[in-house]
Amino acid sequence: MGRKIGSRYTAHQILGRGSAGTVWLGEGPEGPVAIKLLREDLASDQELVGRFVQERTALLSLDHARVVGVHDLVVDGNDLALVMDLVRGTDLRTRLERERRLAPEAAVAIVADVADALAAAHAAGIVHRDVKPENVLLDMQGPLGPGGSHPALLTDFGVAKLIDSPRRTRATKIIGTPDYLAPEIIEGLPPRAAVDIYALATVLYELLAGFTPFGGGHPGAVLRRHVTETVVPLPGIPDELWQLMVQCLAKAPASRLRASELGDRLREQLPQLAGMPPLDVDEPEAEPADEPYEETSPEPHERPPRRGAVPLVPGAAPADANRDTHTSMRVPAPDELAGGARGTARAPRATGTVRPGSARHRASARRRRITLGVAGVVLAAAVGAGAWYATSGDDADPNKPDTGTSAPPVP
Repeated sequence: MGRKIGSRYTAHQILGRGSAGTVWLGEGPEGPVAIKLLREDLASDQELVGRFVQERTALLSLDHARVVGVHDLVVDGNDLALVMDLVRGTDLRTRLERERRLAPEAAVAIVADVADALAAAHAAGIVHRDVKPENVLLDMQGPLGPGGSHPALLTDFGVAKLIDSPRRTRATKIIGTPDYLAPEIIEGLPPRAAVDIYALATVLYELLAGFTPFGGGHPGAVLRRHVTETVVPLPGIPDELWQLMVQCLAKAPASRLRASELGDRLREQLPQLAGMPPLDVDEPEAEPADEPYEETSPEPHERPPRRGAVPLVPGAAPADANRDTHTSMRVPAPDELAGGARGTARAPRATGTVRPGSARHRASARRRRITLGVAGVVLAAAVGAGAWYATSGDDADPNKPDTGTSAPPVP
């Protein structure tokens, strides 16, 4: 027995949960569909429902092979839903969690597909605003591409914009996923197409390295790194590819490439990446930081430090925590950003090496100090024992002259 969504659709089973709602496997007049049912608190917001209807034309008109198409928008009582193409596959986050990092050829091919999706959206005047691995779907039934990659499709267009309504986020608030937020959003500027390019370049870095360039630790520290730190090079990738990534991670939006340019430039890199294995680098350890940022989300300290994502839905099940990645945070003041991040940028390391200043490095230093301390105690005890022995010998022979030292005389 399925759940009716409007008059034309039936939701049968849950495929996944996210910060904005739940995705169901559904059925419509033309066959199987994916139905994204937004949270009840969103559906009860009349202003958001109005915005939802206003976005209908733009979302329905976005038709591209690399975009998960929206078939319908349903407003029915307490139900607010997007009816979308059903993609037979998984999302990019799931693949990353399984493999940790991808071979460069496959990573670049996937990101090039997403760049094509963004080019179509930007041409239609639509900014995605939440590009991240959770919103990239891999079509397991599509033909394999370079490096054995499955076709990648970008989903959840318009969802971030719907949630980020004036009533929900004042000008002093940020909506997004910290690891992928462009510096201009953190500084309070309106999101333009360039924010999607920055986020996509961050995704590419994550696919190659297994971690994001500025993530880890408290979300406030993550936001500050985006503004103040320079991305640290990844060892083992061609310089042309690295320079392309650096350009798209530029702090100034005008310095970044357009989505169409990025897709073309990435595909030019594919021949020299053929057969290259995944990079062999270790994730930097997250440094603890007490940052003066307000949060309107649950306490983030229990999350794994790999990403700076913060749950938005209180009481989200642990199994779904990696999907609840939006956060609403205060825009940092200029003096807070000017202070710079703790330490230096989170530089990747060769496997097996310890980063100076990291928790592991400090623990190793403590062990060395303890070892040296114990050795010092043992040495002092040995010297004391020798002194006692020599002094005892002097006391046993009162006729022996005083040499002025506790050590035995040199023969």
